[in-house]
Amino acid sequence: MSEQKQQLEKILTDAVLELSTADEVKLGEIEVRFLGRKGEVNRILQTMGGLSPEGRAELGSAVNAVKQKLEAAIAHRRTALQAELVAELGSREWIDATEPGKTALAGHLHPSNAAIEEMSALFEMIGFRRERYREAEFDHYAFEALNMPKNHPARDDWETFFLDAAENEKMGKMVLTPHTSNAQIREMERRRPPIRLISFGKTYRRQSDVTHLTMFHQFEGLVVDRGINLTHLRGALDHFAKNYFGKDRVTRLRPHHFKFTEPSFEVDISCGLCNGTGKINGVSCRVCKTGWLELGGAGMVHPNVLKMGGVDPKEFSGFAFGWGLERTMMMRAGLNISDIRLIYNNDLRFLNQF
Repeated sequence: MSEQKQQLEKILTDAVLELSTADEVKLGEIEVRFLGRKGEVNRILQTMGGLSPEGRAELGSAVNAVKQKLEAAIAHRRTALQAELVAELGSREWIDATEPGKTALAGHLHPSNAAIEEMSALFEMIGFRRERYREAEFDHYAFEALNMPKNHPARDDWETFFLDAAENEKMGKMVLTPHTSNAQIREMERRRPPIRLISFGKTYRRQSDVTHLTMFHQFEGLVVDRGINLTHLRGALDHFAKNYFGKDRVTRLRPHHFKFTEPSFEVDISCGLCNGTGKINGVSCRVCKTGWLELGGAGMVHPNVLKMGGVDPKEFSGFAFGWGLERTMMMRAGLNISDIRLIYNNDLRFLNQF
């Protein structure tokens, strides 16, 4: 053990002596010779095999101490050389033109933003016009004009975020939009038919779990014109399904009840895993069980809603649909997103996959 210590002391003395006159090139050579993987300090460590456990521990401690002193001496010499260079150049800025540049990190759209752009383009292909309406809305546009009476469950404090703002005598309280359907009334007030609207926006509800968030995105579709019927609704939905989910996917309309459409439907899409059969190799599909997955609501615009928007229901008819953006995106084949909250956790390991 004493022999190794003497060798370490000699290594330290020799290195410090050489460092005192080393230039930048010599400095690199010294670092490799003494501290490199096959350097003189590591060669001392290779002699530990013949020592007792206590001796190995003592030698390891001595080697680490020498390494730290050498690293400090090298860093000190490098700083001194840089200071000498600056002094030599005077006030001139020194640039090493041969040094590689720093590559800027390129960002990309958040998955939700990317979905908005893609979905918007698909609806614009068939004549829809993209608009965006407010997120803080009057009760009138969020509920009353959409044929929801004052006793409707969605209008209580357990479903909707009411804002601490002065109540408007005509329009009612202010709320954070619980859905994007307020866009229907505002669009009809803004322009006369024909209307082909697609609107994306943030919506807010008091719920949070693997399929719900307190803030999420919805997209609203509205078509109002003369002679609009269910075949137009079905055609628009199938256009979206085949272009966004895949050419083999189809939709179906399942009767339901919404206050702002009549008739109303839940829209289902054929499962991409079992191709709408409900079975894989004779076993029930673990995703859909029945061959269908629920997308969201749709229907023919209720005559009362048309009237509230200033449109004569005797002359015009229309259809509307409103779906959760994240939920729709999660149903795309191959994504396998099991928890909607992952989309907004700001975890780069997840986001960089998109």
